[in-house]
Amino acid sequence: MNTRILLTLLVFSFGLLPAWGQASLHERIDKLLAEKLPEESQVGICIYNLHTKEYLYQYQEKKLCRPASNMKILTVLTALTQPDGEEPFRTNVWYKGDVKNNTLYGDLYVVGGYDPQFNDSSMNILVEEIAALPFSSIKGKIYGDVSMKDSLYWGSGWSWDDTPYYYQPYLTPLMFNKGIVEVTAKPNATGQPATLSLVPQSGFYTLINETKSGTPDADKFRVSRNWLENGNEIIVTGNVDRQRTGTVNMYTTQNFFMHTLVERLQQKGIELDSNYEYAEFTSDSTAVLVTCLEQTVDDVLRDIMKDSDNMATEALLCKIASTRTGKKKTSTEEGLEMIKELIEKVGHDPKKYELGDACGLSDYNLLSPALFVDLLKYAYADTDLFRKFYKTLPIGGADGTLKSRMGRGTNAYLNIAAKTGSISGISTLAGYAKTKNGHVLAFSIMNQNTLTSARARSFQDAICELLCE
Repeated sequence: MNTRILLTLLVFSFGLLPAWGQASLHERIDKLLAEKLPEESQVGICIYNLHTKEYLYQYQEKKLCRPASNMKILTVLTALTQPDGEEPFRTNVWYKGDVKNNTLYGDLYVVGGYDPQFNDSSMNILVEEIAALPFSSIKGKIYGDVSMKDSLYWGSGWSWDDTPYYYQPYLTPLMFNKGIVEVTAKPNATGQPATLSLVPQSGFYTLINETKSGTPDADKFRVSRNWLENGNEIIVTGNVDRQRTGTVNMYTTQNFFMHTLVERLQQKGIELDSNYEYAEFTSDSTAVLVTCLEQTVDDVLRDIMKDSDNMATEALLCKIASTRTGKKKTSTEEGLEMIKELIEKVGHDPKKYELGDACGLSDYNLLSPALFVDLLKYAYADTDLFRKFYKTLPIGGADGTLKSRMGRGTNAYLNIAAKTGSISGISTLAGYAKTKNGHVLAFSIMNQNTLTSARARSFQDAICELLCE
């Protein structure tokens, strides 16, 4: 063959390789759409190569979709881009008045700061700090200060009948154990009630044990409460054939906090004249700071992204809004305005989207795959921001909500860092994929109107496999 012709053919062939590679990816994803996408559902997909700066695949990428917990990506990035976004969460205790003869003639204030990780251990630390003060009697009141938030304890568009579940808490600046109680049941002799243990222990709730050990016809194990009455009577029912656990939220979180605090102070020998009330703390010449418990934002961010913690996300939004505005009392709307600023910063018009809450529980949230990819591009372009953001994301096959997906032996194992999202009829996944040639891809997959989340997740995992090849 003529050398010139051969060289021409080689140049022509190699010149086509990138196009063929891209076409192959298109064909394979198109095939997944035809074979694995549930026929009753819809999907939007956007995939971008952060090294070559080109879109590798787009399908209904501008379609407005409900993001579910992918909404947490916007909240976390908004927090990380604020100058004071990493200020810790704080819970302060003050007293006002005079101390004479082992007695405080005045009032004690517990000022909430939205700490979503304030747990049983934190409560005990707080009680010990108060018990160490030079008085064992309070001739005054104990106040909870929840003035950082308005009275709306649920987000806009949240489902009222999700209230008993752990993932729909009552948001307040004074949170205790995320507002939930965990119940562990251990079986006894067949037909007998199981042995129940509850954490945290508190007289705030009562317990009804209607379980049966080793009795299959006793129905499934279930933990709930008399939530239609806004009651805190924990009701545990069903068959306990092995150790079981369940959770239920409390009505309301701030009362759960204050009741348990007062109860434990009394157990420590502190004499109180009255039960708790709520009032805003204002400092004056008689005010003394007893203690300040702090929680780092980094730990909260991991809870938000790795474990998809809804309460922590809503708390974060309120906290950064307060820090940003300089106002103690803030609303969710002020936080959402900050998210809109981020949307505008990445080149999108906030008016083309709907925002209902910070965590994704709201039915009102409407975003697009194209927006999520541009947010991921924005984070990747800033080395410091990307480092902080990337370490919060669940890793395929390793941790968080991706621990049981994309396991060993798959291309995606340890090569996908992405936020999941799942509520009724919705399954989403957005994040980064590492390819075998060392490139990093930003992607967003938003499955809508799917009857089974398992099929949607299988579809997403299959796309991730392709991206990591």
